[in-house]
Amino acid sequence: MRRSLTRRRLLHASGLATATAASLVASSASAADPTSTSSLGLVEPPAGTLPFVHGVASGDPLPDSVILWTRITPTEEALPGSGVGPSVTVEWEVAADGEMRDVVKRGTVVASASRDHTVHVDPHGLQPDTVYFYRFLVDGVSSPIGRTKTAPAATASPEQLTFGVASCANWESGFFSAYADIARRAHSGQLDYMVFLGDYIYEYATGEYSGFGPVRLHHPAHEITTLADYRTRYGRYRTDPDLQAAHAALPWIVVWDDHETANDNWAGGAENHDPATEGSWRERQTAAMRAYFEWMPVRATAPSEAGHLYRSLTFGDLAELTMMDLRTYRDQQAPWNPVAFMEEGRSMLGSEQYDWLLGKIETSQATWNLLGNSVMFAPLNLVSLQENSLTAQVAAALTKNITGIPVNGDQWDGYSAERRALIDALRASPAHALFLTGDIHTEWAHTISKGEEVVAAEMVCGSVSAPNINEALNLRAGNTVSRLAEQVLRQANPQCHHVELDSHGYCFVTLSREEAQMHWLRVDDVLRPGSPVRQAHALTYRPGAGVVS
Repeated sequence: MRRSLTRRRLLHASGLATATAASLVASSASAADPTSTSSLGLVEPPAGTLPFVHGVASGDPLPDSVILWTRITPTEEALPGSGVGPSVTVEWEVAADGEMRDVVKRGTVVASASRDHTVHVDPHGLQPDTVYFYRFLVDGVSSPIGRTKTAPAATASPEQLTFGVASCANWESGFFSAYADIARRAHSGQLDYMVFLGDYIYEYATGEYSGFGPVRLHHPAHEITTLADYRTRYGRYRTDPDLQAAHAALPWIVVWDDHETANDNWAGGAENHDPATEGSWRERQTAAMRAYFEWMPVRATAPSEAGHLYRSLTFGDLAELTMMDLRTYRDQQAPWNPVAFMEEGRSMLGSEQYDWLLGKIETSQATWNLLGNSVMFAPLNLVSLQENSLTAQVAAALTKNITGIPVNGDQWDGYSAERRALIDALRASPAHALFLTGDIHTEWAHTISKGEEVVAAEMVCGSVSAPNINEALNLRAGNTVSRLAEQVLRQANPQCHHVELDSHGYCFVTLSREEAQMHWLRVDDVLRPGSPVRQAHALTYRPGAGVVS
Protein backbone atom coordinates (compact mmCIF):
# COMPACT_ATOMS: atom_id res chain seq x y z
CA MET A 1 0.00 0.00 0.00
CA ARG A 2 1.30 3.48 -0.83
CA ARG A 3 2.37 5.41 2.26
CA SER A 4 3.46 8.98 2.86
CA LEU A 5 6.96 9.67 4.13
CA THR A 6 6.10 11.67 7.21
CA ARG A 7 7.28 15.22 7.68
CA ARG A 8 8.55 14.32 11.12
CA ARG A 9 10.65 11.50 9.72
CA LEU A 10 12.07 13.72 6.98
CA LEU A 11 13.02 16.47 9.43
CA HIS A 12 14.54 13.98 11.83
CA ALA A 13 16.66 12.55 9.02
CA SER A 14 17.79 16.01 7.97
CA GLY A 15 19.24 16.79 11.38
CA LEU A 16 18.63 20.52 10.92
CA ALA A 17 18.09 22.63 14.02
CA THR A 18 15.43 25.35 13.96
CA ALA A 19 17.88 27.84 15.41
CA THR A 20 20.39 27.17 12.63
CA ALA A 21 17.73 27.64 9.96
CA ALA A 22 16.57 30.89 11.51
CA SER A 23 20.10 32.30 11.66
CA LEU A 24 20.72 31.39 8.02
CA VAL A 25 17.54 33.12 6.89
CA ALA A 26 18.44 36.23 8.84
CA SER A 27 21.98 36.41 7.48
CA SER A 28 20.89 35.82 3.89
CA ALA A 29 18.14 38.43 4.04
CA SER A 30 20.50 41.07 5.37
CA ALA A 31 23.06 40.46 2.60
CA ALA A 32 20.74 40.02 -0.36
CA ASP A 33 18.90 42.32 -2.73
CA PRO A 34 16.06 43.60 -0.52
CA THR A 35 13.60 43.82 -3.39
CA SER A 36 13.96 40.10 -4.00
CA THR A 37 14.71 38.34 -0.75
CA SER A 38 13.54 40.31 2.27
CA SER A 39 10.33 38.30 2.55
CA LEU A 40 11.82 34.88 1.79
CA GLY A 41 11.51 32.01 4.20
CA LEU A 42 13.04 28.59 3.96
CA VAL A 43 11.09 26.05 1.91
CA GLU A 44 11.16 22.37 2.82
CA PRO A 45 11.00 19.81 -0.01
CA PRO A 46 7.86 17.70 -0.39
CA ALA A 47 7.78 14.68 1.90
CA GLY A 48 6.99 12.32 -0.97
CA THR A 49 5.06 9.07 -1.04
CA LEU A 50 6.52 5.61 -0.53
CA PRO A 51 7.94 3.78 -2.34
CA PHE A 52 8.51 6.28 -5.21
CA VAL A 53 9.77 9.39 -3.41
CA HIS A 54 12.31 10.41 -6.06
CA GLY A 55 10.45 10.12 -9.34
CA VAL A 56 11.59 8.46 -12.57
CA ALA A 57 14.11 9.31 -15.27
CA SER A 58 15.47 8.15 -18.61
CA GLY A 59 18.70 8.77 -20.48
CA ASP A 60 21.35 7.81 -23.05
CA PRO A 61 18.90 7.11 -25.91
CA LEU A 62 19.84 4.58 -28.58
CA PRO A 63 17.75 3.70 -31.64
CA ASP A 64 16.46 0.57 -29.89
CA SER A 65 16.69 1.42 -26.18
CA VAL A 66 16.97 4.05 -23.48
CA ILE A 67 18.04 3.74 -19.85
CA LEU A 68 15.08 3.83 -17.42
CA TRP A 69 15.72 4.82 -13.80
CA THR A 70 13.97 5.08 -10.46
CA ARG A 71 14.77 4.87 -6.76
CA ILE A 72 12.75 2.72 -4.37
CA THR A 73 12.18 3.75 -0.74
CA PRO A 74 10.85 0.49 0.71
CA THR A 75 10.54 1.77 4.30
CA GLU A 76 10.75 5.11 6.08
CA GLU A 77 14.17 4.13 7.39
CA ALA A 78 15.59 3.30 3.94
CA LEU A 79 16.40 6.89 3.04
CA PRO A 80 19.14 7.76 0.52
CA GLY A 81 22.54 7.09 2.01
CA SER A 82 21.15 5.11 4.94
CA GLY A 83 22.47 1.77 3.71
CA VAL A 84 19.45 -0.01 5.19
CA GLY A 85 16.21 -1.47 3.91
CA PRO A 86 15.11 -4.74 2.36
CA SER A 87 15.72 -5.72 -1.24
CA VAL A 88 12.64 -5.20 -3.39
CA THR A 89 11.52 -6.77 -6.67
CA VAL A 90 10.46 -3.99 -9.02
CA GLU A 91 8.37 -4.49 -12.14
CA TRP A 92 8.90 -2.20 -15.12
CA GLU A 93 6.77 -1.53 -18.19
CA VAL A 94 7.27 0.36 -21.44
CA ALA A 95 4.19 1.34 -23.44
CA ALA A 96 3.31 3.10 -26.65
CA ASP A 97 0.67 5.22 -24.90
CA GLY A 98 0.53 7.45 -21.85
CA GLU A 99 -2.22 5.37 -20.23
CA MET A 100 0.11 2.33 -20.25
CA ARG A 101 -2.47 0.16 -22.07
CA ASP A 102 -0.29 -0.80 -25.04
CA VAL A 103 2.65 -2.33 -23.17
CA VAL A 104 5.47 -3.34 -25.53
CA LYS A 105 8.15 -4.35 -23.00
CA ARG A 106 8.08 -5.50 -19.38
CA GLY A 107 10.34 -7.17 -16.88
CA THR A 108 11.61 -7.14 -13.29
CA VAL A 109 14.68 -5.82 -11.52
CA VAL A 110 15.82 -5.89 -7.88
CA ALA A 111 16.46 -2.73 -5.88
CA SER A 112 18.86 -3.26 -2.98
CA ALA A 113 20.70 -1.23 -0.37
CA SER A 114 24.01 -2.07 -2.08
CA ARG A 115 23.07 0.40 -4.85
CA ASP A 116 21.11 2.77 -2.60
CA HIS A 117 17.89 1.13 -3.89
CA THR A 118 18.36 2.73 -7.33
CA VAL A 119 17.55 0.69 -10.44
CA HIS A 120 18.55 0.98 -14.09
CA VAL A 121 16.76 -0.83 -16.92
CA ASP A 122 17.97 -1.04 -20.54
CA PRO A 123 14.94 -2.39 -22.48
CA HIS A 124 16.38 -3.20 -25.91
CA GLY A 125 14.05 -3.98 -28.82
CA LEU A 126 12.28 -0.61 -29.05
CA GLN A 127 11.58 1.22 -32.31
CA PRO A 128 13.85 4.12 -33.33
CA ASP A 129 12.78 7.78 -33.17
CA THR A 130 9.71 6.87 -31.13
CA VAL A 131 8.12 8.37 -28.02
CA TYR A 132 7.45 5.79 -25.31
CA PHE A 133 6.01 5.88 -21.82
CA TYR A 134 7.23 3.86 -18.86
CA ARG A 135 6.60 3.14 -15.21
CA PHE A 136 7.75 0.98 -12.31
CA LEU A 137 5.55 -1.02 -9.94
CA VAL A 138 6.12 -2.39 -6.43
CA ASP A 139 3.39 -4.61 -4.97
CA GLY A 140 0.92 -3.11 -7.44
CA VAL A 141 1.80 0.50 -6.59
CA SER A 142 2.79 2.52 -9.67
CA SER A 143 5.49 5.13 -9.99
CA PRO A 144 4.75 8.33 -11.89
CA ILE A 145 4.57 7.63 -15.62
CA GLY A 146 7.61 8.86 -17.51
CA ARG A 147 7.93 9.91 -21.13
CA THR A 148 11.02 9.15 -23.19
CA LYS A 149 12.21 8.93 -26.79
CA THR A 150 14.60 6.67 -28.66
CA ALA A 151 17.22 8.02 -31.04
CA PRO A 152 16.71 7.93 -34.82
CA ALA A 153 18.09 4.88 -36.62
CA ALA A 154 21.69 5.08 -37.74
CA THR A 155 20.51 5.08 -41.36
CA ALA A 156 17.83 7.74 -40.80
CA SER A 157 18.12 11.31 -42.11
CA PRO A 158 16.15 13.54 -39.73
CA GLU A 159 15.74 17.06 -41.03
CA GLN A 160 15.66 18.65 -37.58
CA LEU A 161 16.46 17.87 -33.94
CA THR A 162 16.27 20.01 -30.81
CA PHE A 163 18.49 19.56 -27.75
CA GLY A 164 17.96 21.32 -24.45
CA VAL A 165 21.17 22.35 -22.67
CA ALA A 166 21.57 23.08 -18.95
CA SER A 167 24.06 23.01 -16.08
CA CYS A 168 24.82 24.29 -12.58
CA ALA A 169 21.83 23.75 -10.29
CA ASN A 170 22.52 24.82 -6.72
CA TRP A 171 19.81 23.68 -4.32
CA GLU A 172 20.24 26.48 -1.79
CA SER A 173 20.61 29.49 -4.08
CA GLY A 174 17.34 29.26 -6.00
CA PHE A 175 14.41 27.21 -7.22
CA PHE A 176 14.46 24.97 -10.28
CA SER A 177 11.92 26.80 -12.44
CA ALA A 178 14.12 26.16 -15.48
CA TYR A 179 13.48 22.44 -15.07
CA ALA A 180 9.72 23.02 -15.01
CA ASP A 181 9.98 24.87 -18.32
CA ILE A 182 12.06 22.06 -19.80
CA ALA A 183 9.30 19.61 -18.88
CA ARG A 184 6.62 21.82 -20.46
CA ARG A 185 8.53 22.20 -23.70
CA ALA A 186 9.30 18.49 -23.89
CA HIS A 187 5.65 17.53 -23.48
CA SER A 188 4.68 20.04 -26.17
CA GLY A 189 7.21 18.51 -28.57
CA GLN A 190 9.61 21.48 -28.60
CA LEU A 191 12.52 19.52 -27.11
CA ASP A 192 13.68 16.09 -28.26
CA TYR A 193 16.56 15.37 -25.88
CA MET A 194 18.24 17.01 -22.88
CA VAL A 195 21.98 17.57 -22.48
CA PHE A 196 23.18 18.29 -18.94
CA LEU A 197 26.77 19.51 -18.67
CA GLY A 198 27.63 19.15 -15.02
CA ASP A 199 27.26 20.56 -11.52
CA TYR A 200 24.03 18.65 -11.09
CA ILE A 201 24.63 18.89 -7.34
CA TYR A 202 26.92 21.07 -5.22
CA GLU A 203 29.09 19.59 -2.51
CA TYR A 204 29.29 22.60 -0.21
CA ALA A 205 28.05 22.90 3.35
CA THR A 206 24.81 24.71 4.11
CA GLY A 207 25.12 28.48 3.64
CA GLU A 208 28.59 28.32 2.10
CA TYR A 209 27.57 29.10 -1.48
CA SER A 210 23.99 30.27 -1.74
CA GLY A 211 23.94 33.62 -3.55
CA PHE A 212 20.89 35.57 -2.41
CA GLY A 213 19.66 32.49 -0.54
CA PRO A 214 19.50 30.06 1.00
CA VAL A 215 15.89 29.51 0.01
CA ARG A 216 16.10 25.89 1.21
CA LEU A 217 18.80 23.91 2.97
CA HIS A 218 21.24 21.24 1.89
CA HIS A 219 21.06 17.78 3.39
CA PRO A 220 23.39 16.71 4.82
CA ALA A 221 24.26 20.15 6.19
CA HIS A 222 28.04 19.60 6.10
CA GLU A 223 30.28 19.45 3.04
CA ILE A 224 29.81 16.02 1.52
CA THR A 225 32.81 13.68 1.32
CA THR A 226 31.59 10.09 1.84
CA LEU A 227 29.43 7.69 -0.17
CA ALA A 228 26.58 8.12 2.28
CA ASP A 229 26.92 11.91 2.01
CA TYR A 230 26.80 11.98 -1.78
CA ARG A 231 23.86 9.58 -1.90
CA THR A 232 21.98 11.70 0.62
CA ARG A 233 22.63 14.93 -1.31
CA TYR A 234 21.36 13.35 -4.55
CA GLY A 235 18.29 12.16 -2.69
CA ARG A 236 17.64 15.69 -1.45
CA TYR A 237 17.87 17.12 -4.96
CA ARG A 238 15.59 14.48 -6.41
CA THR A 239 12.73 15.45 -4.10
CA ASP A 240 12.37 18.65 -6.13
CA PRO A 241 9.13 18.43 -8.16
CA ASP A 242 10.46 20.51 -11.07
CA LEU A 243 13.56 18.35 -11.38
CA GLN A 244 11.41 15.23 -11.23
CA ALA A 245 9.17 16.65 -13.96
CA ALA A 246 12.11 17.41 -16.27
CA HIS A 247 13.58 13.94 -15.81
CA ALA A 248 10.20 12.34 -16.46
CA ALA A 249 9.55 14.35 -19.64
CA LEU A 250 12.46 13.41 -21.94
CA PRO A 251 15.74 11.47 -21.96
CA TRP A 252 18.80 13.16 -20.46
CA ILE A 253 22.39 12.80 -21.65
CA VAL A 254 24.64 13.84 -18.79
CA VAL A 255 28.25 14.41 -17.82
CA TRP A 256 29.79 15.65 -14.61
CA ASP A 257 31.86 18.74 -13.99
CA ASP A 258 33.57 19.44 -10.66
CA HIS A 259 30.87 19.92 -8.01
CA GLU A 260 29.61 16.37 -8.31
CA THR A 261 32.87 15.65 -6.47
CA ALA A 262 34.70 18.81 -5.28
CA ASN A 263 35.43 22.29 -6.62
CA ASP A 264 38.02 22.57 -9.42
CA ASN A 265 38.94 18.92 -9.24
CA TRP A 266 41.59 17.28 -11.43
CA ALA A 267 42.97 13.76 -11.70
CA GLY A 268 44.81 13.87 -8.39
CA GLY A 269 42.84 16.22 -6.15
CA ALA A 270 40.68 19.34 -5.93
CA GLU A 271 40.90 22.96 -4.88
CA ASN A 272 38.78 22.40 -1.78
CA HIS A 273 39.84 18.91 -0.81
CA ASP A 274 42.23 18.78 2.13
CA PRO A 275 43.62 15.26 2.70
CA ALA A 276 44.64 16.23 6.23
CA THR A 277 41.03 16.81 7.29
CA GLU A 278 38.96 15.10 4.59
CA GLY A 279 40.90 11.91 4.00
CA SER A 280 42.02 10.25 0.80
CA TRP A 281 41.16 12.03 -2.44
CA ARG A 282 40.87 8.73 -4.25
CA GLU A 283 38.33 7.43 -1.72
CA ARG A 284 36.29 10.62 -1.98
CA GLN A 285 36.40 10.59 -5.78
CA THR A 286 35.39 6.92 -5.89
CA ALA A 287 32.46 7.56 -3.54
CA ALA A 288 31.28 10.53 -5.61
CA MET A 289 31.52 8.57 -8.86
CA ARG A 290 29.62 5.63 -7.41
CA ALA A 291 26.77 7.83 -6.18
CA TYR A 292 26.64 9.61 -9.55
CA PHE A 293 26.27 6.38 -11.50
CA GLU A 294 23.65 5.13 -9.06
CA TRP A 295 21.51 8.28 -9.23
CA MET A 296 21.84 9.29 -12.88
CA PRO A 297 20.23 7.58 -15.92
CA VAL A 298 23.49 6.62 -17.61
CA ARG A 299 24.63 3.49 -19.43
CA ALA A 300 28.34 4.11 -18.86
CA THR A 301 30.51 2.51 -16.17
CA ALA A 302 32.39 4.45 -13.48
CA PRO A 303 36.10 5.14 -14.06
CA SER A 304 36.65 3.84 -10.53
CA GLU A 305 35.38 0.49 -11.86
CA ALA A 306 37.65 0.50 -14.95
CA GLY A 307 35.01 2.23 -17.07
CA HIS A 308 34.54 5.78 -18.30
CA LEU A 309 31.85 8.42 -18.59
CA TYR A 310 32.94 9.88 -21.93
CA ARG A 311 30.82 8.43 -24.73
CA SER A 312 29.20 9.20 -28.06
CA LEU A 313 25.58 8.93 -29.22
CA THR A 314 24.36 9.21 -32.82
CA PHE A 315 21.09 10.69 -34.05
CA GLY A 316 20.78 9.38 -37.61
CA ASP A 317 23.09 11.15 -40.01
CA LEU A 318 22.19 14.60 -38.66
CA ALA A 319 24.16 14.66 -35.40
CA GLU A 320 26.73 12.81 -33.35
CA LEU A 321 26.85 13.95 -29.72
CA THR A 322 30.19 13.36 -28.00
CA MET A 323 30.19 13.85 -24.24
CA MET A 324 33.66 14.66 -22.92
CA ASP A 325 34.84 14.04 -19.35
CA LEU A 326 36.98 17.08 -18.57
CA ARG A 327 37.67 16.32 -14.90
CA THR A 328 38.75 12.72 -14.35
CA TYR A 329 41.96 12.73 -16.40
CA ARG A 330 43.08 16.36 -16.54
CA ASP A 331 46.42 17.70 -15.36
CA GLN A 332 46.33 19.98 -12.35
CA GLN A 333 45.42 23.57 -13.10
CA ALA A 334 48.51 25.75 -13.52
CA PRO A 335 48.99 28.83 -11.34
CA TRP A 336 47.77 31.93 -13.15
CA ASN A 337 50.30 32.50 -15.89
CA PRO A 338 49.47 32.78 -19.61
CA VAL A 339 52.77 31.18 -20.59
CA ALA A 340 52.20 28.21 -18.27
CA PHE A 341 48.72 27.80 -19.74
CA MET A 342 50.29 27.35 -23.18
CA GLU A 343 52.76 24.61 -22.25
CA GLU A 344 52.84 21.66 -24.63
CA GLY A 345 51.75 18.38 -23.10
CA ARG A 346 49.25 19.82 -20.64
CA SER A 347 46.08 17.79 -21.06
CA MET A 348 42.45 18.37 -20.18
CA LEU A 349 41.33 15.06 -21.71
CA GLY A 350 44.09 12.60 -20.88
CA SER A 351 45.81 10.64 -23.63
CA GLU A 352 43.29 7.80 -23.94
CA GLN A 353 40.23 10.06 -24.14
CA TYR A 354 42.07 12.45 -26.47
CA ASP A 355 42.84 9.65 -28.96
CA TRP A 356 39.26 8.39 -28.70
CA LEU A 357 37.85 11.88 -29.33
CA LEU A 358 40.04 12.46 -32.37
CA GLY A 359 38.92 9.11 -33.72
CA LYS A 360 35.28 10.14 -33.31
CA ILE A 361 35.88 13.46 -35.06
CA GLU A 362 37.78 11.84 -37.94
CA THR A 363 35.27 9.05 -38.56
CA SER A 364 31.94 10.77 -37.90
CA GLN A 365 29.47 10.49 -40.76
CA ALA A 366 27.02 13.00 -39.29
CA THR A 367 26.31 16.50 -40.55
CA TRP A 368 26.96 17.90 -37.05
CA ASN A 369 29.54 17.11 -34.41
CA LEU A 370 28.02 18.22 -31.10
CA LEU A 371 30.60 18.33 -28.32
CA GLY A 372 29.27 18.15 -24.76
CA ASN A 373 31.81 20.32 -22.99
CA SER A 374 31.66 21.12 -19.28
CA VAL A 375 33.99 24.18 -19.27
CA MET A 376 34.33 27.07 -21.72
CA PHE A 377 36.25 26.22 -24.88
CA ALA A 378 36.66 29.66 -26.45
CA PRO A 379 39.39 31.98 -25.16
CA LEU A 380 38.24 34.36 -22.46
CA ASN A 381 40.60 37.33 -22.35
CA LEU A 382 40.70 40.42 -20.17
CA VAL A 383 42.78 42.30 -22.71
CA SER A 384 43.03 41.68 -26.42
CA LEU A 385 46.71 42.28 -27.02
CA GLN A 386 46.72 41.97 -30.77
CA GLU A 387 44.24 44.77 -31.39
CA ASN A 388 46.92 47.37 -30.61
CA SER A 389 50.18 47.69 -32.56
CA LEU A 390 52.17 48.13 -29.35
CA THR A 391 50.65 45.32 -27.35
CA ALA A 392 50.83 43.00 -30.35
CA GLN A 393 54.60 43.09 -29.91
CA VAL A 394 54.14 41.90 -26.34
CA ALA A 395 52.02 39.00 -27.60
CA ALA A 396 54.71 38.07 -30.13
CA ALA A 397 57.39 38.18 -27.43
CA LEU A 398 55.44 35.83 -25.19
CA THR A 399 54.46 33.28 -27.85
CA LYS A 400 52.79 33.45 -31.21
CA ASN A 401 49.82 31.52 -29.80
CA ILE A 402 48.82 33.97 -27.07
CA THR A 403 46.25 36.50 -28.25
CA GLY A 404 45.28 37.92 -24.91
CA ILE A 405 45.39 37.50 -21.16
CA PRO A 406 43.20 34.53 -20.21
CA VAL A 407 41.12 34.79 -17.08
CA ASN A 408 40.59 31.24 -15.89
CA GLY A 409 43.08 28.40 -16.09
CA ASP A 410 40.38 25.91 -15.07
CA GLN A 411 38.83 26.38 -18.53
CA TRP A 412 40.35 25.33 -21.86
CA ASP A 413 42.50 28.49 -21.65
CA GLY A 414 44.64 26.60 -19.15
CA TYR A 415 45.20 23.76 -21.64
CA SER A 416 45.67 25.80 -24.80
CA ALA A 417 48.01 23.49 -26.70
CA GLU A 418 45.49 20.66 -26.54
CA ARG A 419 42.76 23.09 -27.57
CA ARG A 420 44.75 24.08 -30.67
CA ALA A 421 45.16 20.42 -31.62
CA LEU A 422 41.43 19.83 -31.22
CA ILE A 423 40.63 22.87 -33.38
CA ASP A 424 42.94 21.48 -36.08
CA ALA A 425 41.09 18.14 -35.96
CA LEU A 426 37.71 19.86 -36.26
CA ARG A 427 39.02 21.98 -39.11
CA ALA A 428 39.99 18.82 -41.03
CA SER A 429 36.58 17.20 -40.50
CA PRO A 430 33.78 17.79 -43.02
CA ALA A 431 31.19 17.86 -40.22
CA HIS A 432 29.92 21.09 -38.68
CA ALA A 433 31.05 21.49 -35.07
CA LEU A 434 29.13 23.03 -32.18
CA PHE A 435 30.32 23.05 -28.56
CA LEU A 436 27.57 22.80 -25.94
CA THR A 437 29.01 24.27 -22.76
CA GLY A 438 28.10 24.89 -19.12
CA ASP A 439 30.03 25.70 -15.91
CA ILE A 440 30.41 29.50 -16.01
CA HIS A 441 26.84 30.35 -14.80
CA THR A 442 26.41 32.99 -17.52
CA GLU A 443 25.27 33.14 -21.16
CA TRP A 444 27.76 33.22 -24.04
CA ALA A 445 28.01 32.56 -27.77
CA HIS A 446 31.34 32.29 -29.58
CA THR A 447 32.79 31.64 -32.99
CA ILE A 448 35.77 29.28 -32.89
CA SER A 449 38.23 30.18 -35.64
CA LYS A 450 41.72 29.48 -36.90
CA GLY A 451 42.98 32.64 -38.47
CA GLU A 452 40.14 33.91 -40.65
CA GLU A 453 38.57 30.47 -41.03
CA VAL A 454 35.45 29.69 -38.97
CA VAL A 455 35.86 26.18 -37.52
CA ALA A 456 33.03 25.86 -35.00
CA ALA A 457 30.70 27.72 -32.66
CA GLU A 458 30.08 27.51 -28.93
CA MET A 459 26.79 27.94 -27.07
CA VAL A 460 27.10 28.42 -23.29
CA CYS A 461 24.04 28.11 -21.07
CA GLY A 462 23.37 30.18 -17.96
CA SER A 463 23.03 28.39 -14.64
CA VAL A 464 19.80 26.77 -13.52
CA SER A 465 20.25 28.48 -10.15
CA ALA A 466 23.93 28.65 -9.12
CA PRO A 467 25.12 32.20 -8.28
CA ASN A 468 26.40 34.46 -11.02
CA ILE A 469 27.86 37.97 -11.30
CA ASN A 470 25.16 40.14 -9.75
CA GLU A 471 24.87 37.76 -6.81
CA ALA A 472 28.63 37.75 -6.34
CA LEU A 473 28.54 41.56 -6.29
CA ASN A 474 25.33 41.71 -4.23
CA LEU A 475 23.62 43.83 -6.89
CA ARG A 476 20.35 43.67 -8.77
CA ALA A 477 20.22 41.81 -12.06
CA GLY A 478 21.00 44.09 -14.98
CA ASN A 479 23.05 46.47 -12.84
CA THR A 480 25.43 49.01 -14.38
CA VAL A 481 28.55 47.10 -13.34
CA SER A 482 27.44 43.90 -15.06
CA ARG A 483 26.40 45.73 -18.21
CA LEU A 484 29.71 47.58 -18.42
CA ALA A 485 31.58 44.32 -17.87
CA GLU A 486 29.65 42.73 -20.75
CA GLN A 487 30.75 45.56 -23.06
CA VAL A 488 34.39 45.21 -22.02
CA LEU A 489 34.29 41.44 -22.47
CA ARG A 490 32.86 41.73 -25.97
CA GLN A 491 35.54 44.28 -26.89
CA ALA A 492 38.33 42.12 -25.46
CA ASN A 493 37.00 38.95 -27.09
CA PRO A 494 36.13 39.56 -30.76
CA GLN A 495 34.95 35.96 -31.13
CA CYS A 496 32.19 36.63 -28.55
CA HIS A 497 28.78 37.33 -30.08
CA HIS A 498 26.73 37.23 -26.89
CA VAL A 499 27.35 37.53 -23.17
CA GLU A 500 24.88 38.07 -20.31
CA LEU A 501 26.18 37.89 -16.74
CA ASP A 502 23.17 38.07 -14.42
CA SER A 503 20.44 35.67 -15.51
CA HIS A 504 19.51 32.08 -14.67
CA GLY A 505 17.93 29.57 -17.00
CA TYR A 506 18.94 27.20 -19.78
CA CYS A 507 19.13 27.12 -23.56
CA PHE A 508 18.27 24.91 -26.49
CA VAL A 509 19.54 24.44 -30.01
CA THR A 510 17.61 23.34 -33.08
CA LEU A 511 19.76 21.68 -35.72
CA SER A 512 18.99 21.50 -39.42
CA ARG A 513 21.27 20.55 -42.28
CA GLU A 514 22.33 24.15 -42.86
CA GLU A 515 22.34 25.86 -39.46
CA ALA A 516 22.02 25.74 -35.68
CA GLN A 517 19.40 28.01 -34.14
CA MET A 518 20.43 28.83 -30.56
CA HIS A 519 17.97 30.08 -27.95
CA TRP A 520 18.59 31.34 -24.40
CA LEU A 521 15.75 31.21 -21.87
CA ARG A 522 15.73 33.07 -18.54
CA VAL A 523 13.89 32.61 -15.26
CA ASP A 524 12.13 35.80 -14.17
CA ASP A 525 13.05 35.30 -10.50
CA VAL A 526 15.08 32.29 -9.40
CA LEU A 527 14.16 33.02 -5.78
CA ARG A 528 10.45 32.38 -6.38
CA PRO A 529 9.10 28.86 -6.93
CA GLY A 530 7.07 28.60 -10.12
CA SER A 531 8.62 31.70 -11.68
CA PRO A 532 7.89 32.22 -15.39
CA VAL A 533 10.64 31.37 -17.90
CA ARG A 534 10.92 33.37 -21.11
CA GLN A 535 13.05 33.33 -24.24
CA ALA A 536 15.44 36.26 -24.00
CA HIS A 537 17.94 35.90 -26.84
CA ALA A 538 18.45 33.95 -30.05
CA LEU A 539 21.30 33.58 -32.53
CA THR A 540 22.00 31.40 -35.55
CA TYR A 541 25.26 29.67 -36.39
CA ARG A 542 25.85 29.01 -40.07
CA PRO A 543 28.99 26.94 -40.69
CA GLY A 544 31.52 28.87 -42.70
CA ALA A 545 29.78 32.18 -42.05
CA GLY A 546 29.82 32.21 -38.24
CA VAL A 547 27.29 33.36 -35.66
CA VAL A 548 24.66 35.79 -36.90
CA SER A 549 21.63 37.38 -35.27
